[in-house]
Amino acid sequence: MKATIYHNPKCGTSRKTLEILRDCGADVWIHEYLKNPPDLEQLKQLYAEAGITPRDGLRTKEPLASELGLDRPGVSDDEVLEAMVRHPILIERPLVQTTKGTRLCRPHEVVREIL
Repeated sequence: MKATIYHNPKCGTSRKTLEILRDCGADVWIHEYLKNPPDLEQLKQLYAEAGITPRDGLRTKEPLASELGLDRPGVSDDEVLEAMVRHPILIERPLVQTTKGTRLCRPHEVVREIL
């Protein structure tokens, strides 16, 4: 099975998810999104495939999210997406795509749903 992981090697959850993928024998393409951020259309597609909103995919623990006002009521999906494109640290990780679907793998065991 082929898999793509939008990965941050400094993130424990991302590393554990990658380990599960490898242990299951997946052919994994690692997309280090902080070095090579997805564009607006890619993010929209990933979240649509995962069945989540951009706000669900926002890394709210990142102080920049509140500094930019992304935690305020009524913030639009477009505002969140545009901030993520400008500041990829705001993208919650890891996102994983396989032929069986796309998931935001928090907690890391969620990846098993698409293996």
